[in-house]
Amino acid sequence: MESLIIPVLILALVGAGVVLAAKAIGRRGNKVLPGSTPPPSRDSVELARAAAAKLDQEQHRRLYALIAQGQAMAAIKLYFESTGEGLRASRDAVGALAAHPQPFRPPTAEQAPSEDEDDTPQRFPYRYRAIASKGDVTREVSSNMLNDEIYGRIRTLAKSGDTEAAATALTRHSDISMKQALEFIALLDD
Repeated sequence: MESLIIPVLILALVGAGVVLAAKAIGRRGNKVLPGSTPPPSRDSVELARAAAAKLDQEQHRRLYALIAQGQAMAAIKLYFESTGEGLRASRDAVGALAAHPQPFRPPTAEQAPSEDEDDTPQRFPYRYRAIASKGDVTREVSSNMLNDEIYGRIRTLAKSGDTEAAATALTRHSDISMKQALEFIALLDD
């Protein structure tokens, strides 16, 4: 029994030395230089918000679909290709997005071009039909560049007396001539 005490003590001292050395090396690796900010942790909420802001709505939807299916490599590849970030940054971003899910937030008004500045109107996946009639005269405009909001603005312009602007907006959001647009607007004047 006495012959086992010395080897057990030596083994305990070596184990304690290894633990202390590992702690010292770990502390040395986690040092942050004075005046600098530590890098965001891989699963931080801030990193997830910043990563989500770099994606458009379709990329955001596809990325979360891949995360939900457990396809982490495909999600990292999608983020990498969509943002142009590095591979490690893409891995960290996808990890943060998986740990802290973020809703899609459209760009703010400062970032998104307004509809008036955009030369080409948005095309919708459906055809909108606008019908105007007065007496026995009926006109119809059908376009996939119209919706309730745009047609409402056109009607407001027409009712306020600005028929030229209303006709211009209607020709911009449909495939009709200015003459046809003016005829249509004339029926909205009530």
